Amino acid sequence: MASASGSSVRVRFCPSPTGNPHVGLVRTALFNWAFAKHHGGTLVFRIEDTDAARDSEESYNQLLDSMRWLGFDWDEGPEVGGPHAPYRQSQRMDIYQDVARKLLDGGHAYHCYCSQEELDTRREAARAAGRPSGYDGHCRELTAARVEEYKAQGREPIVRFRMPDEPITFTDLVRGEITYLPENVPDYGIVRANGAPLYTLVNPVDDALMEITHVLRGEDLLSSTPRQIALYKALIELGVAKEIPVFGHLPYVMGEGNKKLSKRDPQSSLNLYRERGFLPEGLLNYLSLLGWSLSADQDVFSIDEMVAAFDVTDVNPNPARFDLKKCEAINADHIRMLDVKDFAERCRPWLQAPHAPWAPEAFDETKWQAVAPHAQTRLKVLSEITDNVDFLFLPEPVFDEASWNKAMKEGSDALLRTARENLAAADWTSAESLKEAVLAAGEAHGLKLGKAQAPVRVAVTGRTVGLPLFESLEVLGKEKSLARIDAALARLAG
Repeated sequence: MASASGSSVRVRFCPSPTGNPHVGLVRTALFNWAFAKHHGGTLVFRIEDTDAARDSEESYNQLLDSMRWLGFDWDEGPEVGGPHAPYRQSQRMDIYQDVARKLLDGGHAYHCYCSQEELDTRREAARAAGRPSGYDGHCRELTAARVEEYKAQGREPIVRFRMPDEPITFTDLVRGEITYLPENVPDYGIVRANGAPLYTLVNPVDDALMEITHVLRGEDLLSSTPRQIALYKALIELGVAKEIPVFGHLPYVMGEGNKKLSKRDPQSSLNLYRERGFLPEGLLNYLSLLGWSLSADQDVFSIDEMVAAFDVTDVNPNPARFDLKKCEAINADHIRMLDVKDFAERCRPWLQAPHAPWAPEAFDETKWQAVAPHAQTRLKVLSEITDNVDFLFLPEPVFDEASWNKAMKEGSDALLRTARENLAAADWTSAESLKEAVLAAGEAHGLKLGKAQAPVRVAVTGRTVGLPLFESLEVLGKEKSLARIDAALARLAG
C-alpha cells in the first residue's frame, strides 16, 4: 500500500451534489485538506454526480461556494482543472465502461442474471438456515447453455465483481488492523442492468486513475473497504491502478440522543451556521475537535496550527458528539481574536437588508465604528450584532416586554427622573462621566450601580443586556438618550 511521506501524498474529497452540505461532510473535507497541507501533498476535489435522480446543478454550485467560504483550496478539481480531468463522474462514463469490460475480459467480473425476487428468496432461506445472507455466487460459473436460456427469457444482467475466497486484511490509519472473512464479503454489483456504473466501481476506479494514496472517509464506508481492496488488486493486474491506497475511517458525528447526525437533522446543515454568522475558522476549529485534538489543554487554535500538528493516526475512532454550545463558545473566541476592522467588516451583512430592521439611510458608519470594539467582546455569532445595535439606528428602541417588566420595578420612575437630571448635567464626551451620573442616581435611591442602570438601559436600548451602557449612551448622543428616558417615564406614568 501507499506510504504517507512527503509530497507524494494525494487525497481526495468527493461529495455528491445532493442537498445542503452538512457538518459531517465538512469535517471529512477538513481532515483531508489538513492532511494534504501537512504533508505538502495534493487535494483532489471530485464530484460524484452519477445519481441523476438526486443530484442537481444547484447543489453542485452550493458545494463549490461552501468550499470557498470555508477557505479550502484544492489542487485539482472543478474550476482548477488538472491532469486527471474531468473531475465530475457524470463526464467519465466512457472510462467506467472501458474498465468494466476489462474486468469482465480478465475474469475478475461476470454477468449475473438473477432477478430481485430470486435474490430475495435465496437470502431469506440463508437467514433462516443461519448462513450469511449475501450473494451466494449463483451466476459465478454459468454454462453457455444457461446464459442463452436467460437471454431467451429477456433477462438483462448486471455485472458482479468476483471476490477472492480468502480473508482480506488491511491496516486502517484510525482503527488499526482489520480482517474480513470471505463469507462476510460476497460478490457485489458494479454495473446496473441498464449499463450504468455503480458507486462500487466508479469510486475506486477514479481513486486508481487519479493516483490517490490515502482515502480518509466516514466510518459508514468501512464495510466497503475489503471489496475495494480486492478491486484494486484486479485493477493493478489489469494495469489500471498502480497501488492500493491507505485507508482511514473517521468516527461518526453524533447528534441529539447519541444518534448519528444525518442530513435531516436541522443542526447538521452548513448553511445554518453560515446564516447565523459563524466564522469559518471558528466552525472548522470546533469540527476538528470531533475526533481529534491539538493538545489535552487547548481547544482554541488557528487553522494553521491545526495543519502543522495534524496526524490522522491521532484521530479517535470513537463517535464524537456535536455540542452546539461548545461550538458557539469556540466561535466566540475566534470572533474576539479578529482585528477590530476585520470584525466590523464581517458583521456588514447583518447590518444591511434583509437582516437589518432599520432603513438603509438610518445606518451611521461613524456610530458603528465607535461601538464595534465593544460588540466584538459580546457576540457568540455575528448575526447577534443586529439586536445589539438596533437601538442606534431605529427611531426608538424595540422593547422586549420581558425586559421591560424585569427592569421597571416599583420606584423605577423616581430613579429614572434622578438619572435623567444627572445625565442632563453630565459630560457626554466621557462614558465615565455618564457612569458617575447614573451611579449617583442609584446612591440617591439606595441602589448599587447594577440595579440603577437596568431601567436606564431598557429605556434607551429596549433590552436588559447588550453593549456597555455608558459607551452606548455616549455614541447614541445626549438628545436621543434623554428623549428615550422621557418616553419611558411617560409610559410608566400611563
